[in-house]
Amino acid sequence: MTGFFEEVKRRKVYRVAVAYVIAAGGIIQLASAAFPAWELPNWSLRLVIVLLLIGFPIALILAWAFDVTSQGIKATPSVAAPGSHLRRNVVMLVATGIIISAAAGFFLLPHASARKIDKSIAVLPFENLSDDKENAYFADGIQDDVLTNLSKIGDLKVISRTSVMPYRGHASNVREIGKTLGVSTILEGSVRRAGNRVRVNVQLIDATTDEHLWANDYDRDLTDVFAIQTDLAQKISEALQAKLSPTEKARIENKPTQNNEAYLAFLQGHDLQSSSYEDLAKLKQGEEAYARAITLDPNFALAFARYSQLVSWIVHSFDASADRRAKARTLAERAIQLQPALPEAHLALGFVYYYVDNNFETAAREFEIAQRGLPNESEVYLALGAIQRRQGKWAESNASLEKAVSLSPKDTWAIQNLAINYEMQRNFEAANKTIDKTLALNPNEVGALAFKAKFAIEQKCDFETAAKIVDKLKTIPQSPEMESKIASEYVGLLILQRKFEEAERVAEKLPDGLLNTYPGALCGKYTAIGTVKLALRNDTGAREALLKAKAFAEDLVKQNPDIAQAHAQLAGILARLGEKEAALAAIKHAQELLPETKDAFGGADVTVAAAEVYALLGDADGAITLLDGLLQRPSTVNVPVLKVDPFWDPLRKNPRFQALLEKYGAKA
Repeated sequence: MTGFFEEVKRRKVYRVAVAYVIAAGGIIQLASAAFPAWELPNWSLRLVIVLLLIGFPIALILAWAFDVTSQGIKATPSVAAPGSHLRRNVVMLVATGIIISAAAGFFLLPHASARKIDKSIAVLPFENLSDDKENAYFADGIQDDVLTNLSKIGDLKVISRTSVMPYRGHASNVREIGKTLGVSTILEGSVRRAGNRVRVNVQLIDATTDEHLWANDYDRDLTDVFAIQTDLAQKISEALQAKLSPTEKARIENKPTQNNEAYLAFLQGHDLQSSSYEDLAKLKQGEEAYARAITLDPNFALAFARYSQLVSWIVHSFDASADRRAKARTLAERAIQLQPALPEAHLALGFVYYYVDNNFETAAREFEIAQRGLPNESEVYLALGAIQRRQGKWAESNASLEKAVSLSPKDTWAIQNLAINYEMQRNFEAANKTIDKTLALNPNEVGALAFKAKFAIEQKCDFETAAKIVDKLKTIPQSPEMESKIASEYVGLLILQRKFEEAERVAEKLPDGLLNTYPGALCGKYTAIGTVKLALRNDTGAREALLKAKAFAEDLVKQNPDIAQAHAQLAGILARLGEKEAALAAIKHAQELLPETKDAFGGADVTVAAAEVYALLGDADGAITLLDGLLQRPSTVNVPVLKVDPFWDPLRKNPRFQALLEKYGAKA
């Protein structure tokens, strides 16, 4: 054995082995850093390691056999020794090389992956250090603009404003925030404004180690605020090694306005718009702020776009009057005219086609243009998902909404929309898992709890679980508007349980003043009261309530003659009042306005309303035929509810209805 080591030393094998290990280590380090930049897969790094491991015993054999001299490479001279020793030494050398390579491979290969930088970031709310605390909207605006600039970089993953705002003022652990939001880096900052001077302090933090990557201070005039935002976006993209295309660079360098006062008004409007989707009074204040911005700068394309989007939302949720519809369109078209390539302008125009025109195909094209310019904007994916399901593209819609949730993991609106998708596809396991994401972040989130109660009934008619959730909801402080909304849903639950007296009490306590904010809500209240009174055999009281509901419904139809849901709501009331011909005419018009071929999402609700009208008017075959179709495609109709809902009692003894329940109940 001693002879083997002496021979290894004489043949300079040690020297070659050490040199090989050093060179191989350098090659592996270089490859693990360079391969991600070249976008090579991880198996390519493993291949390099395998080749280097195979090469090690080969290098030892070559070192044994040959020597590098001043006269070139020559065979290493042998010393007098028995042949058996020579063979033994060579075998030992090869075995040693293989053992060392195998041991190294055992440790290296399982961990061999190119060090790919996780290019993801969350921009936390900037702290307002201004003496005037009303400047909080300015700090939020700077943060939001930085976030928007980053969202234009396709090589990054950027978490939405909605999901980072809950961290305002909370000294949470950066690692926990990163884990919750699914990002590797966090940007923190503060803003101080005094007159026309602005001081911005920022620091980029590694969310996995809590280490500061870099920090910077900007002390500029208000006129330079856009330069600060642009510089930040570029520095962050460099730090995360994100590719920045010439088009993306041009977008983040674009200065939306030269007018400081217009910019401040815009920030106020956008702050109100982003934080007050359910508060019409604040949304109207946002309108006023945007109006000031475009008055101060008639060429402020971004302000026109955001203003249009706000008005489209009001049309969708509160007021669909002709004046507001025209206003939304005019503002969006002006934004496009001023800046044809502005992605926010195409987003705004998409919402006009969506909310105002119900033109889903054209809306989808506009949203796709916006998505190319705002590849990290969750709102764009949410809009695309909403359109795709109306087009009947459920798989594509699921993917878009899942992307929206990934970019905005704390946005309950995005999460609930995804859950609704799964609900309509009767995938209640996925629907519940989706809602559970919200409840994991906030166990008292009212909307999410309401969905859990709804899903418990729709999946298994689990009234016990639903009742427990309702009891919990009663203990959670809520706004009067939300209390009314939850109470309205509770009335429906009580009707399903045939607790008609309690349903009547709850419905009659619903305040008209609060319900008046939501289109159709007052009509829904008195329809529910009339329905319950009919079940209680109080025909006089039922007719009185239903006539009130009819008046509200007719007024809604008058204001929104092309909204199918308004006609469908009126049809249901007319059917309950026994006005057969008028009811059939109203539901037929609703189906013509919004057939499922045009809108697979909203059109399905109109088809449900038509089935209800047919059932109320004694047309069992017509109702069952429609229900059969609805159970074959995504809709809110499901067998467990059909089995217990008193509304379908007129069909219950019909053999076709029973066959329907057996057929689709078995599938479920």
